Amino acid sequence: MDGILPLWKEKGMTSHDCVFKLRKILHTKKVGHTGTLDPNVEGVLPICIGSATKVATYITDSGKEYIAEVSIGTATETEDADGSIVESDLSEKVITREQVLQALSSLTGHITQIPPMYSAVKVNGRKLYEYARKGIEVERPERKVAIHEIDLISEDALFQGIEPRFTIRVSCGKGTYIRTLAVQIGERLGYPAHMSHLVRTASGSFRQRDCRTLEEVRAMQDSGVLESFLRPLETALHDIVEVHLDDDEELLTKILNGQVLPLHPIFETEDQAVFVERGRVIALYAPHPEKSGLMKPVKMFLANRGEEGEYIGNN
Repeated sequence: MDGILPLWKEKGMTSHDCVFKLRKILHTKKVGHTGTLDPNVEGVLPICIGSATKVATYITDSGKEYIAEVSIGTATETEDADGSIVESDLSEKVITREQVLQALSSLTGHITQIPPMYSAVKVNGRKLYEYARKGIEVERPERKVAIHEIDLISEDALFQGIEPRFTIRVSCGKGTYIRTLAVQIGERLGYPAHMSHLVRTASGSFRQRDCRTLEEVRAMQDSGVLESFLRPLETALHDIVEVHLDDDEELLTKILNGQVLPLHPIFETEDQAVFVERGRVIALYAPHPEKSGLMKPVKMFLANRGEEGEYIGNN
């Protein structure tokens, strides 16, 4: 079984839990997720199966979309609702819609974030949450992230009370921490804040409407229809320019063999490209990092073809 399974991860499970359960349901060990979701977060989690595990990193690195609730007035050690409160402002607050929109606008574009202590970012070979659980504070590296768009979903003109809340939709690049973004929004408004709820509604080209829960996947597998639901690995590479080889048998043969070749003209404007025959990706190439004027394979997806043109082997 090969392909990408758009899974809807439910609350209470880690991403690794989902992989473990799917290995049992699908009776295969070659299953991998495409970016962790915290146990208290539900949402889109594309799962790569079989040969599609080769493209997992491209989904992980693609853009994401979230619906998040921001709670103003308290900050927590984890920056979400699960952590202990570390700062609070119990004053009666009145925040205008215009103030919130201004804060969101100031955080749109390329911004700097410091990963939360309770995160999987590694420092000196250990994950930050491992330090946090032992009460050890370490210096965390700043990182640049891309916030493509933030929309204010809540329609209120005023957000008021001791702990006003509002809901936002965030479209962002890889490595963005939405809970840290919630804290940053609070800072712009002049109050401690945390993320009180989060749902991932899209990962790459996969959206909520495309997904199935674990129980639905189990039922589809039992009914023998799951394989037809899987998306081809090409879905993960939709943002990379394609070079079609249907009419160039000589170049096709060389690429099937994974050869280092003279640089294709496509690299005058692109930094990577997928070579395709009859709608199937066979290799991803990039300019050779050491040899000017040449290109080399980054990943091979289809090593050779069978007698009737059927693709066999995915090494």
